[in-house]
Amino acid sequence: MFDIRKYTSPNIKNDILSGLVVAVALVPEAIAFSFIAGVSPIVGLYTAFILGVITAIIGGKPGMISGATGSVAVVIIGLVLEANIKLTAQGLSGDELYIHMINYVLLATIIAGLIQVAVGVLKFGKFIRLVPQPALYGFVNGLAIVIAMAQFKFFDGQGLSMYIIVAITMLIMYFLPKYTKAIPSGLVAIVILTLIVYFAHINTLTVGALADLTQFKGQLPHLIIPDTLFSMDAIMMVLPYAVIMALVGLIESLLTLAVLDEMSGTRGSGNQECIALGCGNITSGFFGGMAGCAMIGQSIINYTSGGLGRLSSFTAALGLLILVVSMTDVLNAIPVGVLVGIMFMVSIGTFEWSSFSHLKRMPKADVFVMVVVTIITVVEDLAVAVIAGVIISALVFAWKHARIWAKTYTEEDGTKVYELEGPLFFASATTFSDNFDIPNDPPKVVIDFKNARVLDFSGVEAIDSLVKKYEDAGKNLLLRHLSEDCKKIMKKAGPHCTYEEDDPTYKVAINY
Repeated sequence: MFDIRKYTSPNIKNDILSGLVVAVALVPEAIAFSFIAGVSPIVGLYTAFILGVITAIIGGKPGMISGATGSVAVVIIGLVLEANIKLTAQGLSGDELYIHMINYVLLATIIAGLIQVAVGVLKFGKFIRLVPQPALYGFVNGLAIVIAMAQFKFFDGQGLSMYIIVAITMLIMYFLPKYTKAIPSGLVAIVILTLIVYFAHINTLTVGALADLTQFKGQLPHLIIPDTLFSMDAIMMVLPYAVIMALVGLIESLLTLAVLDEMSGTRGSGNQECIALGCGNITSGFFGGMAGCAMIGQSIINYTSGGLGRLSSFTAALGLLILVVSMTDVLNAIPVGVLVGIMFMVSIGTFEWSSFSHLKRMPKADVFVMVVVTIITVVEDLAVAVIAGVIISALVFAWKHARIWAKTYTEEDGTKVYELEGPLFFASATTFSDNFDIPNDPPKVVIDFKNARVLDFSGVEAIDSLVKKYEDAGKNLLLRHLSEDCKKIMKKAGPHCTYEEDDPTYKVAINY
């Protein structure tokens, strides 16, 4: 929440100016993602405002920017197509078809928000820690490439003026911070180049050419109760899309939070971000917006422009609404080339260039994970990329540790001791019994788990199976340094299975 006591004059100035830069940068993105999803531009603009305000106030990381995003819009495409097919079959067309279709989108947005709130309340946001560093590098690098590639479409059919404006914007953003950081370089580029283009009557692509925003002047978000809200048929139709939207939004938001944590050196709250995102999407669904999530590009623009507090992201959301409601003529005049130049600089700043210097020191498996995640992020989807990275990293980890071995020695009374080394879990359980020579072992045998750890139920089952083999051979087996929860499960092993009492207290990863 806002704490005005932590603000100083420079903080307030930096947050407000940075927020204004982001507000302008949000406009073409919101419009573009609305077109991708197949809905009116005002839907994306409302999403950027509503989601931006709520996550600014209660989000897990000050300065994070949320709004309509391409990753979620891509999921909405499928829902829009299915809804249109269903409604067309019912004889609907034109405006009536669109109004009924948008109700399905709003319903899916509300359900996605409820799922995200549940994830936050259940504190599942912490599982973002399972994403390994190579996968995070791959995600960031892939996203930087995607941000850059998304700008190329604006060059279609444009003349030299477009390229010059982009180049000048990038030069301003590169050199101005070397001399002063009093005013965000992005805001300077927007103001100067917009004035030059306007008064010099330069023929170039402007925001107004993408979508004439004057038609939305004076329109404020208002409460909308979807007519599908209590329809079980509609709920069942949108549920699969809502689940995917929720998961994609959570992954992108939590990864954006992780990236900003690394840039700022401070840790945000993943669970709080999940709740804020869910509340934002629920509200968005009731006020005519679609689902969205954190926007890494705009978040980095905000951070690098000096917007480190909640006031910056609040200003961005409020500034966007003010621009759309009352200053559409100004927005229409902004050259798209300026915004493209800003996004190119964001792409350059987002790319984890240091990952190249890590390549020589990285294990080959980690390099493979980073490259795979980068490629999948570019050609497929960031959610799929991150999940693939986690799975590959988990399999590599399991393979590396899929070995448990034993050293043996004989005590004075003739007891043979197997001193185990390594983790005992599903990957090493199959070879666990290979360490033992049951037929030739003496009547008394000890298995010492002092330097080993039983990690899951597969490990417990492997011990249980071994104990039964020794029992069937008529030999007395003592398990030393075995944890209490293992002992409880092992009680069924029989009368020859006994334990020493100086055993550890770590727990096995299992539900009884």
